[in-house]
Amino acid sequence: MDPDVPLIVPEVNGNKMYDNKGIIANPNCSTIQAVLPLKPLDDKYKIKRIVYSTYQAVSGAGKTGVEDLENGAKGIPPKKFPYPIFNNCLPHIDVFMDDGYTKEEHKMINETRKILNKPDLPITATTVRVPVINCHSESINVEFEEDFDIYDVKILLQNYPGIIVVDDPEKNYYPIATKADGYDEVFVGRIRRDYSVKSGLNLWVVADNLRRGAASNAIFILEKLINENMTRI
Repeated sequence: MDPDVPLIVPEVNGNKMYDNKGIIANPNCSTIQAVLPLKPLDDKYKIKRIVYSTYQAVSGAGKTGVEDLENGAKGIPPKKFPYPIFNNCLPHIDVFMDDGYTKEEHKMINETRKILNKPDLPITATTVRVPVINCHSESINVEFEEDFDIYDVKILLQNYPGIIVVDDPEKNYYPIATKADGYDEVFVGRIRRDYSVKSGLNLWVVADNLRRGAASNAIFILEKLINENMTRI
């Protein structure tokens, strides 16, 4: 990760776009959807620690990843993944590093720190490839420095740009991959207090990794650059 190349999610750190030396980068798809809800929460309650558990679709591995899932249903051995992804969850995205974490897990940790401008923030991650065609799902556990009211958290997220809150347990309303597919927004639900720590919160976050996690985010960066430059003319 190059310190001279800003990783931009426009709603989160769009002000950092001009701190570059000719290159602006898209963050990792799984990081983009995570930092959108984390940003307003950090601004108000000050994040103390994050635990990521991701459930990432095969489209994140490209065409051959999708083919492995489709072929696996027919009993055809995998070509992309080390084991059949059909009917399996693989706790292995990208290569393993010397410390036992994968490169994908390191990306989420380091990119979150950079985007939120919290270089020493304690974060851990487990990233898992699941037999889903498109849209990444993430369980995010957050511990804050300050206490919060759960109703205020929901309102805060609901009013933040780029987020749609889907959270009504009585009606079984929560984000799922098939409902997020094709959208640019990040869907957040299962918003509940973590009673195992003083100020802990659990979130379930789902987004289209090909749109919000890649192409759309790049377009939003470009649109923001164009709009801001037009206002300077």
